[in-house]
Amino acid sequence: MIDCEIFKFFPEPIFKYKLKNFKDLNKKLAKYIYKLQDKDSDGLERSNKGGWHSKNFELAVEDSIQKEFAIIAQPYILNVFQNYGWKTENKNIRIKEMWAIINKQSNFNVLHTHPNCYLSAAYYVKAPENCGRFQVESPNIARRHSYPEIHIRNEFNTEGAGVDINEGDLLIFPAYLPHKVSHNKSSEDRIVISFNVDVRA
Repeated sequence: MIDCEIFKFFPEPIFKYKLKNFKDLNKKLAKYIYKLQDKDSDGLERSNKGGWHSKNFELAVEDSIQKEFAIIAQPYILNVFQNYGWKTENKNIRIKEMWAIINKQSNFNVLHTHPNCYLSAAYYVKAPENCGRFQVESPNIARRHSYPEIHIRNEFNTEGAGVDINEGDLLIFPAYLPHKVSHNKSSEDRIVISFNVDVRA
């Protein structure tokens, strides 16, 4: 038996939360998002391939469902900051922008990151079975340069990983983490709200 102590110094976390009372919340959010799509059927082209990408939500509108959701998300954002050990006292931690994506059957999102912010998030308003996993790749490009043949997959040699998601799940992760969404293999819409977080000076 060889004595060995392993130090795991540079983890890349994805924080996963389940929102309370998400069913009622999601009904209101879906209604709002479909209304946005009706008003702007073209949407935007970003990482989405075949899906519909909204313009940024108007978060300042009083008594709106989008503002309500932004307020609901704040304790989870604070929890991530605390887990990271980042300073929160007297800091203006804010949602910089928020938008929605509707992926129909066969739609997907290509690998991308979210520059100029600290955290990014994905909240699942509608997530039918086989609608597409949330997938990430290691941001350490140097790991891909050269390595021996892999015999057993483990956390030291894996370049990519996936997270199974359900309605009401909120994922928060470092904005630099490359991520993508696999094909929606269901016949139903997959609706996700994404947002970015920074600290206003």
